[in-house]
Amino acid sequence: MTLISFVVPAFRVQGYLRECLDSLLDQPVRDIEVIGVDDGSPDACGDILTEYAARDPRVRALLLPANAGLGPARNAGLDRATGEYVWFLDGDDWLAPDCLPEVADRLTATRPDVLLVDHVRVHWDERATRSALPEVFPEPPGAATFRLAERPEALRLLHTAWNRLVRREFLTGLGLRFAPGWYEDVAFSYPVLLAAGRIGVLDRVCVNYRQRRAGAITRTLDDRHFEVFDQWHRVFRFLDERPDLVGLRPAVFERMIWHYLTVLGNGDRIAPALRPAFFQRITADHRHFRPAGGYPVPDGWDGLKHRLVAAGGWHTFSALRTANQARETARSAGRRARPVARRTARGARDALLHEYYRAELRRPIDPTLAVYAAYWYRGYACNPAAVHAAARRLAPQVRGVWIVRRDRVDTLPPGIEYVVAGTRDCQRVLARARWLVNNVNFPDFVRKRPGQVHVQTHHGTPVKVMGLDQQRYPLGAVGMDFAGLLRRVERWDYSVTSNAFSTQMWDRAYPADYVRLEVGYPRNDRLVTATAEEVRAVRAGLGITPDERVVLYAPTHREHLPGYRPPFDPYRLLDVLGPAGRLLVRSHYFHDRDGRARRRAEGRVVDVSAVASVEDLYLAADVLVTDYSSAMFDYAVLDRPIVIYAPDRDAYRLARGVYFDVTAEPPGAVALTFEELREVFRGGAETGEPAERARQAFRERFCRWDDGHAAERLVRRVFLGEPG
Repeated sequence: MTLISFVVPAFRVQGYLRECLDSLLDQPVRDIEVIGVDDGSPDACGDILTEYAARDPRVRALLLPANAGLGPARNAGLDRATGEYVWFLDGDDWLAPDCLPEVADRLTATRPDVLLVDHVRVHWDERATRSALPEVFPEPPGAATFRLAERPEALRLLHTAWNRLVRREFLTGLGLRFAPGWYEDVAFSYPVLLAAGRIGVLDRVCVNYRQRRAGAITRTLDDRHFEVFDQWHRVFRFLDERPDLVGLRPAVFERMIWHYLTVLGNGDRIAPALRPAFFQRITADHRHFRPAGGYPVPDGWDGLKHRLVAAGGWHTFSALRTANQARETARSAGRRARPVARRTARGARDALLHEYYRAELRRPIDPTLAVYAAYWYRGYACNPAAVHAAARRLAPQVRGVWIVRRDRVDTLPPGIEYVVAGTRDCQRVLARARWLVNNVNFPDFVRKRPGQVHVQTHHGTPVKVMGLDQQRYPLGAVGMDFAGLLRRVERWDYSVTSNAFSTQMWDRAYPADYVRLEVGYPRNDRLVTATAEEVRAVRAGLGITPDERVVLYAPTHREHLPGYRPPFDPYRLLDVLGPAGRLLVRSHYFHDRDGRARRRAEGRVVDVSAVASVEDLYLAADVLVTDYSSAMFDYAVLDRPIVIYAPDRDAYRLARGVYFDVTAEPPGAVALTFEELREVFRGGAETGEPAERARQAFRERFCRWDDGHAAERLVRRVFLGEPG
């Protein structure tokens, strides 16, 4: 029999689900099964579960026809579980690496009905806070098992389904199911402890409990929080049916009142107008369920709250709560106070510009104005340029203005209206534009006005981790202000993605309430629609003759290794390319891009770092060699050979972090050393059948939306208001 059945319900967690599943399947214990339950999720959760089930026989995907809620979704997974133990893990949480052997050893050694495991809360800023387990069990609990009557303090552990493994036959024998509604864990987690004959505790952190910025019910203002009362009533009905558990009623009652007060005390849950009614419900339950012999009332302020609940003293309770909040706010303000820095001459100039910007904010929005920018004002490029071109054709009533650096003005195509960054003209259009389109973020001072629409087009499909995920890889995130990043992300109305994978990763990297526009990358439309004549013209413009075979080498940037260049000898590579070979070398835009013309020809090796349009280079190249760059996803649209050259694969993955291993799921042939790269071309592996199969699978996964109409879809949705 399988030892552990993991039941993983998934609803709107597409950005986190892969990490959850990987944390289970990568454990050094094979005797598991994973039942992934797509609870009618409107995002890609079902596709992800199906994908994992197709490649790992330990995974089964259960796709519910409609959203049933967390409790019923867990029940559906439980009905299909075959393991000796069941572990309910939420789709946005994940297991600590290598924790499962200890869990498995404890289960097989003691055979408990319930095994409690430790966890940490992992906040969006990567802070981790411990659970109450060390306080509840200050002495290591060891391997001994117990009944709840012997250790009633176990009730003080967090009442969730995911911090406990339950023996399946014990659970089905109880006939216990998850109830529908919010706070469904309550009516499950307490009864299993109350009824268990053998409870074990493993003081090993096993679960990473994700504290999301948005999306959790604990941060949702909703009257559904009143459903907590129904869940606790179910617990007491369970107690009433078991007279032998009467001695535990006082401890359970104290936990109930504590939980009610916790829900009420969280200002993100109960609307102010509903708090008196919620308090009255607490008072009613206090009077109805209070044990005849009393219960252990806490000391101090917590005890006072219990007494006010018993007396129905809402007004006193509310006044004391307000006073405490005001006192804490004053303390926090004192801690945040900082001396005002002396203003420099440049600071004074910036201040004047910002004052002008604020004045312009008071003027009406121009309903016909769209502002575009790309790569920190480097010029006319990438997705914003493709959107601008499509808008001129499909929405000619929209006036498009570009923001560019002064030293990049001469790179703009003829007829492009622009303003120079850092001028009053720039501040004016930022303040008054109806639409703001960028492939990076606008500066921090830019405010999101009511009526403005911010469109984040991004500039690549992510291989390396991005956004908040970079917090786990500090070498690649030096100097990043993650709180500031989130404030910028909050301005987005639309996030444009080229494929489902990007949508999922941006969800976790940039969590906010924006619309996901999975329409393809507008910049790739040109790659789809380019004619043979256009390709010939591009090649001729780069000095490439029709009979030359062109290899484009485009490595990515290593933030964790400033100045690093992968080992690459262009002339030794030319030796195996043959006399018809031509090599184009392009640096990442973080390197060598200072506005000077740097293109130079050195025989058959050409530095093309200063070529403005990377799409020209894609069209000109017969083969792409890259590493962890998003270039591979764009180039794959052309259905031409791609070679992954990743000599620092392991170091890059550990130091910078990746969302998936491009050497395991490549778009073509793979080389881990320069000699292997030469051998790929020497033996023709870049065009062989295995490379072809890999490229087709890669294209199917990442290029579905690249059909030449991405920019049109975006313009029709964002500028013309047509339905998606």
